[in-house]
Amino acid sequence: MTNEQMDLLSINTIRTLSMDAVQAANSGHPGTPMALAPLVYTLWNRVMRFDPKDPVWPNRDRFVLSNGHASMLLWSALHLAGVQAVNADYEKLGRPAVTLDDIRRFRQFGSKAPGHPEYHLVSGVEATTGPLGQGIATSVGMAIARRWLAGRYNQPGYEIFDYDVYAVCGDGCLMEGVGSEAASLAGHLGLENLCWVYDNNHITIEGSTSIAFTEDVAVRFLGYRWNVLRVGDANDVDRIENALQTFRQTKGRPTLIILDSHIGYGSPNRQDTAAAHGEPLGDDEIRLTKRGYGWPEDAKFLVPDGVVEHFAAGVGARGGQIHRQWDELFSAYKSKHSGLALEIQQMQRRDLPAGWDRNLPTFVIDEKGIAGRDASGQVLNVLAQNIPWFLGGSADLGPSNKTTLKYDGAGDLQADSPGGKNLHFGIRENAMGAIVNGLALSKLRPFGATFFIFSDYARPAIRLSALMELPTLFVLTHDAMGDGEDGPTHQPIEQLASLRAVPGLTLIRPGDANEVVEAYRCIMQLKHRPAVLVLSRQPLPTLDRGRNAQTAGVAFGAYILADPPEGKPEVILIASGSELSLAAQAHAALVAEGIRSRVVSMPSWDLFERQSEDYRNSVLPKDVRARVAIEQASTFGWERYVGREGHTIGMHTFGASAPLKALQQEFGFTVENIVAAAKAQLPRK
Repeated sequence: MTNEQMDLLSINTIRTLSMDAVQAANSGHPGTPMALAPLVYTLWNRVMRFDPKDPVWPNRDRFVLSNGHASMLLWSALHLAGVQAVNADYEKLGRPAVTLDDIRRFRQFGSKAPGHPEYHLVSGVEATTGPLGQGIATSVGMAIARRWLAGRYNQPGYEIFDYDVYAVCGDGCLMEGVGSEAASLAGHLGLENLCWVYDNNHITIEGSTSIAFTEDVAVRFLGYRWNVLRVGDANDVDRIENALQTFRQTKGRPTLIILDSHIGYGSPNRQDTAAAHGEPLGDDEIRLTKRGYGWPEDAKFLVPDGVVEHFAAGVGARGGQIHRQWDELFSAYKSKHSGLALEIQQMQRRDLPAGWDRNLPTFVIDEKGIAGRDASGQVLNVLAQNIPWFLGGSADLGPSNKTTLKYDGAGDLQADSPGGKNLHFGIRENAMGAIVNGLALSKLRPFGATFFIFSDYARPAIRLSALMELPTLFVLTHDAMGDGEDGPTHQPIEQLASLRAVPGLTLIRPGDANEVVEAYRCIMQLKHRPAVLVLSRQPLPTLDRGRNAQTAGVAFGAYILADPPEGKPEVILIASGSELSLAAQAHAALVAEGIRSRVVSMPSWDLFERQSEDYRNSVLPKDVRARVAIEQASTFGWERYVGREGHTIGMHTFGASAPLKALQQEFGFTVENIVAAAKAQLPRK
């Protein structure tokens, strides 16, 4: 069999596996895998530097399938290439990442071939994609990370990091705003190691793209300062390979390859049909299509002899050889640059360097206090110096978020300074979240920042971060009504409840500067959980914790800040963030009246719920039913801690435009109101 015949046989194997899998599942999208099989075959078997035996090798090329509904493209490639499975500790498991049986059970529970790519589930998947546009935006973070890694770790004669990032996308990815935001920033940064391949098939679920999408994509991306190439025939593997090689030779710009295709391309019977709409082709159509390929019409999930071997001789041999050469290079690198090599090894394991938390500040008791954002800024500047691969930035709010790294050598990450630690995302929260995910997927420890209210723009990426179990950090300031005069558009109300509801996301709202420090100490030790740190704009008193209450209690989610001088508490005040000092003042007033109150600082529901029942009962005894929660946000959810008959002082509207003190008075966030609420609860002792 000639090389050309083997190419076509391999491509048609991807196509028929995709058709059969979608038909067996009675669910999925067969059209795009049929059309893009030549592209994915060319990328994987002719171009990418990827070792199937070690899919977490640090210098591998990255492949992101942004139009994730075409996931059968990826499952076919991973299976045919023989990609091996690894676990969360990066140990090889001695079995394939995706078996033929997984493909037979496409979209079924327990299969390693789910409906969309899932990073934490299947080895060889570089990012979880599903919401269109998130994948290409995430790939920008990956490309930024590679340039940063090269800037720090590559040394003369030792090019440790030089991988490329490929992302496949469709019309939907380019319509979604997150893709536009990310493309704009990628062009600004001149990410020459980034290549997007746009499947220009002119079809979406509602029909032809002409009903809603008639812009000139090529002109748009030229305006973004991208290099734009076009391949007019999605079946021409040589032209596809030439375009990909042109990308690798292009300097100073990312590359967009516009690939003209048709849904179901390669089928003699289908062009723009139900295949675009997530529907199986049907048995009769599959037989006709296979007949057109010269395929056994009734064979299902057929991998012809020689196809697996062809992939082994392509991506397997090429990737294995490049990986072995890299291992030899890294071995020599360790001898000559041992400190940098150790950093790389620690980073790849998501470990922290020795002394990572040295010199963290401690704040003295101070009634005037310091804003949460200011305390955070001090901590960030210490951590960034202690952890070389800790970096991040803000969506154009660095001076207000206090996230700018100001120590000597921090620098700005720009096209001509890719090793800077201050990232400037511009006013692009949506893309910022996805880019932070891409940085974390590359094993850096990144943070992104904005006002808490604008977390709504970053929420899709925050959710995906939790789904991927990434140790990302989102620093969200202006947490309540402290931005008073800007009014309800800038006053977060429902955001706390909304983000607390995200599975696997740790949200911490510290009550003073020392709690901010402990929050960072807790967050930085997370390896497989993202965190949201919610901080105040206004100064918060630095609290007196007496002898017993330690800020280390932040790591437990809630702890006893103050207790009555004698006896068991008869009422419990629970608060987070800026309201904690109000609870402390109300406690003093209650104790002065002979009422035994307890103050519980509860910066994190998530961390508290992960503690033992004994610990939770020690903080919130079941027999003390008189409880008051205080939080400048929606009261939704607080009944789990105060009981259905308990009282929550919170928000039931969107706030108003006024100075902070006036707002606190208007909405009941006063010591007097808390004391009155506590007394009203006392009959429920």
